[in-house]
Amino acid sequence: MNPSRNLFLIGPTGAGKTSAGRRLAAHYGLRFVDLDREIERRTGTSVGTVFELEGEAGFRQRESALLDECSAADSVLIATGAGVVLDARNRTLLAGRGYVLWLQASIEQQLERLAHDTRRPLLAGTDRRARLEAMAAIREPLYRELADLALPAIHGIAAISKQAIALIDQHWQRQTTIA
Repeated sequence: MNPSRNLFLIGPTGAGKTSAGRRLAAHYGLRFVDLDREIERRTGTSVGTVFELEGEAGFRQRESALLDECSAADSVLIATGAGVVLDARNRTLLAGRGYVLWLQASIEQQLERLAHDTRRPLLAGTDRRARLEAMAAIREPLYRELADLALPAIHGIAAISKQAIALIDQHWQRQTTIA
C-alpha cells in the first residue's frame, strides 16, 4: 500500500526478516515488532512449545490476532513469520495497512542460514530441503501476490539491509502521522 505509515517484511524462513527488520526500523525510525518473538514474550514460552501444545492451528490463531493488533498501529515495522501469508485475512491486513517488502532467499541460502537452527518447529525432521521446497511451492505465489516490492536473494544481512533501503527509498511513499 502506497502511501503508508507502516512497513511489513514477508518471506521464507531464513530470509533475514528479523535481522534486516531491526536495521530497517532503526533507519526509518519505526517501532520494530517481530511477530514470533512477540508471541514468545506474551506466552512466556517458545514458538516450538506453542506448536507442541496448540498445534500449528493454535499458533496461527495467535499469529493472526497479533498481526491484527500490531498492524493497526502507526509507524511500525513488522517482521512476519514465514507462514503468515497462508491466511487470506492476514494477507488482507498486510496489504491494507502497510507497504510490503518480500525478502527472497533461495533454498540453498535457507539451508546455509538455518544449518544450526533448532528452534523452528516446521523444520524438525531429517529432510530440511524437502520441507523448504514444499513450503516454497505453496508460499512463493502468495508472497508474489502480496508484495509491493521484492528484494532478490543476496548474501549477508548488511548487504540485504543496504539494498532494501535503496529499493524502499525509491518506491515507498511514507505517509507521516498527522498530529
